[in-house]
Formats: sequence, C-alpha cells, structure tokens
Amino acid sequence: MSSEFKHIVRVAGKDLDGTKKVAIALADIKGVSYNLANAIVNALKIDSRMRLGNLNDRQISEVQECLKDPTKIGIPTFMLNHKKDPETGINTHYISSDLNFILKTEIEREKMLTSWRGVRHSLGLKVRGQRTRTTGRKGRAVGVRKEAK
Repeated sequence: MSSEFKHIVRVAGKDLDGTKKVAIALADIKGVSYNLANAIVNALKIDSRMRLGNLNDRQISEVQECLKDPTKIGIPTFMLNHKKDPETGINTHYISSDLNFILKTEIEREKMLTSWRGVRHSLGLKVRGQRTRTTGRKGRAVGVRKEAK
C-alpha cells in the first residue's frame, strides 16, 4: 500500500485529477453524478474532505468495485441510471463507454418499434415534449434575405 500522494488516479478507465476532492473527482466519470458520488463516498466511509490522490490502493479498488455495482453497498435503485432493463428487468448502472453503447441500442430499439419517441429520434426532432417552434433549429436561417445596398 502506497501512502504518497498521486496526482493522477485511474478509476473506471479514466484518469482523474488527484488534487480534487473524492466526490467531485468521481463525478468527472461519465454516468456518475455528484449525488451518486457523494452516496458512494458516504457508504464507503471515506472522509468527504479527503483528496482523491490521498486514497490508498485498497480504497481505490473499493471505489472501483462500487462503481461496477452500486447496489452492493446499499445505494438505492433510484440513483441508478438504467432502471428496469426491457429484456431482463434488472436495475443496473452503466458508466463511460458502456453507457454510450446502451443509450445507442435503446434509441435503435425505439426506432425499430416505430414508437413516437423513435420517430422523433429518426427525424432529428426534440423527443421529450420541448417546444420546437422557435428553438432547436439547425443550420442557417431559411427565408431571410439580407437586403442588397
């Protein structure tokens, strides 16, 4: 076990800044929110004022195991980012590239089912009920011409 300060700590396939506090550094991982990071720190009984670089190897491995399955240490299911998987019905939590892959497959599934959300995704429109009359426009303005002098 090393006791020296580490400026860069590798957690879940990402290099994190060791000078940041543990919860803030964990929130830099895609798929880990600040609230989930705080819950992990509290569940593992790590001092919330401690810097990530001060953690020893055992604590870092505990954090990595917790990120793989947060429910093992008592994190509630409402903090997970993938509740009730359509095929298995299991609550899971995905991070980094796994999260990107799952989101892409979920959108493809919606398109294949030709649900309303899938149709909106395929047309490149807003999906969650936002207004589209004035916002979300892509490209140049259409129908507006500058007057020649």
